[in-house]
Amino acid sequence: MKITKAVIPAAGFGTRFLPQTKAMPKQMLPIVDKPIVQYVVEQAVSAGIDEIVIVTGWHKRAIEDHFDYPYELIKTLELQKKDKLLEEVKRTAELANFIYIRQKGPYGNGTPVLCAKPVIGDEPFVAIWGDEFIYANPPRARQCIEVFEKYGDPVISAVRVPKENVTRYGIVEATNVEKNID
Repeated sequence: MKITKAVIPAAGFGTRFLPQTKAMPKQMLPIVDKPIVQYVVEQAVSAGIDEIVIVTGWHKRAIEDHFDYPYELIKTLELQKKDKLLEEVKRTAELANFIYIRQKGPYGNGTPVLCAKPVIGDEPFVAIWGDEFIYANPPRARQCIEVFEKYGDPVISAVRVPKENVTRYGIVEATNVEKNID
């Protein structure tokens, strides 16, 4: 089966990045000129994904708005003849078919995937965190899909990190990180 859907869990509170995430979803934190979640979506799309299921919470409306088609903004950019910005705003909205599901409660990392089951059904899919920015060439979603297509079994992407760089709260310093799936 061809993988065409991705589930992006994005319902958490982003407590590791407080106080910034009190007013802005962690997934919307910018990396230069785009939010992290846009890089994640672009990676999935470059791997052949055309349906993105984002599982959000009550405080994540900015994510939905970011991938929406903002009619008023588009008309303003057209009137101001800001063609480059206009094309980027349209491109972002047209990256994929976006489906949003609200997660009911903070039950852990498996809950968003279970919330997406009515949309995914029994199809294979990619689950990719909405706040993980990992550069790889080819993109890690493409690597995982290729492994799935070859073996037909579930695949997990991981990054090797020396034990001394890991704390209970995450990675302290990611040095000497493996770049490809073995």
